Amino acid sequence: MSGNITFGDLKDVSVLITGGGTGIGAALTEAFLSQGAKVAFIDIADGASEMLVADLESRFGRRPLFIRGDLTNVDVIVSSVEQAASAHGPIEVLVNNAAWDDRHRIEDLTPDYWDRNQSINLRPQVFAAKAVAPGMKRAGRGAIINFTSTSFMLNMGSLASYASAKAGIIGLTKSLAGELGPDGIRVNAIAPGWVLTPRQRELWADPESLARHIERQCLRREMLPEDVVGTCLFLASDASRMITAQTIIVDGGVL
Repeated sequence: MSGNITFGDLKDVSVLITGGGTGIGAALTEAFLSQGAKVAFIDIADGASEMLVADLESRFGRRPLFIRGDLTNVDVIVSSVEQAASAHGPIEVLVNNAAWDDRHRIEDLTPDYWDRNQSINLRPQVFAAKAVAPGMKRAGRGAIINFTSTSFMLNMGSLASYASAKAGIIGLTKSLAGELGPDGIRVNAIAPGWVLTPRQRELWADPESLARHIERQCLRREMLPEDVVGTCLFLASDASRMITAQTIIVDGGVL
C-alpha cells in the first residue's frame, strides 16, 4: 500500500491513531507500521480491529497495539494515551482520524443527536490533543494531524452536525498550532474528498452518484483509503518540519 513512500525519520516513532481499525484509519495504521513506527490505535470495532492486527502481524512481523475504547468518553481517551505511551514511549505523532459521517435531516435533529455527533466528530480531537500535548512539550517536538473533510465546503445536505464538526476541526487546528507551536509541536489537518471505504460503498456510493462525483474530479478515478496515506506520513515526518496550521485537501481536484 505505502511501500514506495518512505520517511526514514518515522522509524521507531510512537504513533497513536484514533479510529485506526477500519476504513482510512486501517490504511493509516498499516502505513505507519510499514515505516517502522511503533503504532497504537483506538477503536470500538473489536472484530475488524483484531483482524487487522493479525493481518499486519502476518505481513510485517510486528503488531500494532489495539486499544479498545469509546472515544465519546474523555476518560477513555486519556487512559488510552497513557496505555499507548506506556507501551511505546510518549506519543510523538497523533492522528485524529475517527469520525461518524451519519446522515441527518435538519427536521429530525434533536439536542441529544447533535451532542452525540459532536462527541464523536469533534470532541475527541480536542481531548486527544490535550492528552498528548504534555509529553510533546517535554520532548520539544511533535505532530498532530487532524482529519476534517471537504463535505462542509460542498454545500452538502443532510450533514448539519457532521459538517459543523468538520469545519470546527480547521478552527481547532489553527488555534492549537498557534498555542503549541512555541513548544515545537506542529498541528495540521487533512481534508479528504469522497474516499471509497467499505462503509461508503455499502451505504452511499450508488453507481450514479459515484459517477457524477468522479466526473467533477480533475483526476477521474475512485479515491481509496491509501490515497490519503502519503499526505499523512508527510505531515508526520520532519519533511514538513516548517508546515503547521495548514489544511491540505486531498480530493482529486473537485471542480
